[in-house]
Amino acid sequence: MHIIDFIVFLLFTIGIVVFGCTFFRRGSSADEFTSAGKSLPGWVVGMSIFATYVSSISYIGYPGKAYASNWNAFVFSLSIPIASWIAARYFVPFYRKSGSVSAYSFLEEKFGPWARLYASACYLFTQIARMGSILYLLAVPMYILMGWNLHVVIIATTVAIVIYSMLGGLRAVIWADAIQGFILIGGALLCLLILIFSLPEGPMQIIDIATHSPEGNKLSLGSFGASLTESTFWVCLIYGIFTNLQNYGIDQNYVQRYHAAKSDSDARFSALFGGYLFIPVSALFFIIGTSLYAFYESGTGYLPDDIAAKPDYVFPYFIVDSLPLGLRGLLIASIFAAGMSTVSTSVTSAATIILTDYFRPLLPHWRRRKGNTSTASGPELVVLRIASVVVGVLGALVALAMLQVESIIDAWWTLSSIFSGGMLGLFFLACTRHIGRRAAFIGCLSGILVIGWISLAGPLNLPGPHLHPYLSIVLGTCVIFIVGFVITLLCSKS
Repeated sequence: MHIIDFIVFLLFTIGIVVFGCTFFRRGSSADEFTSAGKSLPGWVVGMSIFATYVSSISYIGYPGKAYASNWNAFVFSLSIPIASWIAARYFVPFYRKSGSVSAYSFLEEKFGPWARLYASACYLFTQIARMGSILYLLAVPMYILMGWNLHVVIIATTVAIVIYSMLGGLRAVIWADAIQGFILIGGALLCLLILIFSLPEGPMQIIDIATHSPEGNKLSLGSFGASLTESTFWVCLIYGIFTNLQNYGIDQNYVQRYHAAKSDSDARFSALFGGYLFIPVSALFFIIGTSLYAFYESGTGYLPDDIAAKPDYVFPYFIVDSLPLGLRGLLIASIFAAGMSTVSTSVTSAATIILTDYFRPLLPHWRRRKGNTSTASGPELVVLRIASVVVGVLGALVALAMLQVESIIDAWWTLSSIFSGGMLGLFFLACTRHIGRRAAFIGCLSGILVIGWISLAGPLNLPGPHLHPYLSIVLGTCVIFIVGFVITLLCSKS
């Protein structure tokens, strides 16, 4: 790696960490740490929501997916307008009025502590899996660029992100997200322009090569068939609708941002802005992936066999091998921007859940045992910062386990579908009148069994229908809601 590229990358990374740490004094209370004092403008919160979407999973995984197969995964993005509109219309006002920064306090009020603990546990597992996926993808370009040990890069990156997340709280995370959002868009656009105009015949050559690929049409959105065992257009679309409804409706990352906005109108704008911006940017990454295929298939560039065997490595390799001096450092920095923004969000939101859903219920007993009659702000800040470190360590461990994964998109989408646990169905039950606690519990248990079956039937070759793992969140949500609703109806008639 040339010294100029290294300086560009290093200045960016150190600058983000220092910038986040400058908010240390502003993060001196639990409320400031978890909701940024409810004072941020809508566009900043919206950029943060967008940057949370565009992780290194998007930055590296989407081009890798488009290079290796087609645009099927882009169907996920097409479902976002539905979820973001529902969020702006219903979810944002609901959470702004609730008064609780936790997304799951509402479930406890309706069904009891078990519902809140179940949902929050599912959320924590999901975020740790997400952090692991992203930290792994952050390490890949550094391994290709400089030959650094993947384990060392994962650990060092985790430490840097945890430091500014722990010290600055949500305000530091959101402002850093907004800055990183602009950097990652600019870096991706520059890379695409260079890639397109490197081809001898220009942009039209990409379309010609992609549509006549031996593997099939690289611009295809997937099969429109009725199969439930493959990632068809419909499976991906339904998965996207349910996942994005869950993101906007019950994901702590988003709920905290609704609270951070300075007004209800700013919060609604942030939900729409962040979601809609993701659609063209995700399309940009798929165009990059298809262009990479044309670039190497046309013979314009040379791709080693060991890199071609791992699609997630192709884009970082192009950056290192084909971009001019200085721009390589900027592109690697933009990949780090995408990943750091999402990991820092997961760290802060997971720490908030540990405080609000696990520590605060025990706080009165803890204070009585200690004979402490002072404010809880001190102990709560300690819990938030310790939780940030613990979550970061767990995320790094998952990242190390991800080193054997072939496609990070497939791995992450499968894990998120399973770990989500169908908690969206529980949320829908909570929004429905007259649903009893017992009915909700039985519905939740039924959903868990269905998710377990879908997850294990294929790998263990169990008898019966085998469904695509993406459908775990879909069927889990539906089973929880339908079983809980039916049991309530039957009990009311008896």
